[in-house]
Amino acid sequence: MSDNSSKKRQRVLSGVQPSGNLTIGNYLGALKQWAREQQHFESFFCVVDLHAITVPHDPQELRDKTREVAALYLACGIDPEVSTVFVQSHVRAHSELTWLLNCITPLGWLQRMTQYKDKSAKQQQDSVSTGLLDYPVLMAADILLYHADAVPVGDDQRQHLELTRDIAQRFNHLFGETLTIPEAMIPLSGARIKALDDPLSKMSKSETGSEYHALYLLDPPNRVKKKLMRAVTDSGRDIQFSDDPERAGVNNLLELYAALTEQEHTTVEAHFANARGYGDLKKELVEVTNEVLAGIQQKYQALTAEEGYIDELLARGAERACEVADATLATVRERMGFLKAHA
Repeated sequence: MSDNSSKKRQRVLSGVQPSGNLTIGNYLGALKQWAREQQHFESFFCVVDLHAITVPHDPQELRDKTREVAALYLACGIDPEVSTVFVQSHVRAHSELTWLLNCITPLGWLQRMTQYKDKSAKQQQDSVSTGLLDYPVLMAADILLYHADAVPVGDDQRQHLELTRDIAQRFNHLFGETLTIPEAMIPLSGARIKALDDPLSKMSKSETGSEYHALYLLDPPNRVKKKLMRAVTDSGRDIQFSDDPERAGVNNLLELYAALTEQEHTTVEAHFANARGYGDLKKELVEVTNEVLAGIQQKYQALTAEEGYIDELLARGAERACEVADATLATVRERMGFLKAHA
């Protein structure tokens, strides 16, 4: 009897919130890698709209941004014939499994989450939503519903993935082996693109404090040029990679150039060895960035030009996702002792 398990592709799940605007950092750190590796995994990519309502939101903007993020997935190379692309809220099992997992998750586990402590500290205690506290359990449900073997996560989500593993292990201990324990998927690229106006901070798609903070995937060429030419550097002239915090600005621009051109650090430094200053780096970076974004934006415009296309594609993705998620939920319900519903 042949062993087919060795031929089975690992299952991967990841998603992005439809809040703010997707940045060049989202593309280089996530979407580009998802597209490149999707053939090697059974991939589920969702637009995590349920996560986007843990803070006050505008309903119409949520609908618009959900379609926008889905279209950008495809424009950045996610193939809906290869990967399952869907909206989180279209699969009701996400909400139901979250409640079931809530009931076995100790409150103390959630209260020690760093992101909750950081975000709640910025709000009045009376206005902090339960959803902000419960966000990691919903994330756990997202992952565990699909028996994901691996989850691409950045440093800011590693603690949440560890919580997912803890919840799955607790469930399996209480009710028998049911849920797959996921592993962290190490990003293939080491480039971490920082904010243009504060190169010691992460580039955020939701930052609204400065118009020069981030490069967005749908920024027009003149906007890209304006942002990059005003990017923070330092008083030096040498165009070299550096770990020195005082040179974080030029290092960030070099990381961006290397990631966009897919060149090694030594090749990039050699290329700019005879440059007259940071102005030369910025001008070339504007050209490279706009060339990459032009390809993405052309695909995005084509995808969104046909009315209803994105919605139809997401409906097909949700149908496939429901097949997997509903089967997991049925097993969880049975293991927890719920009566099976009869028509």
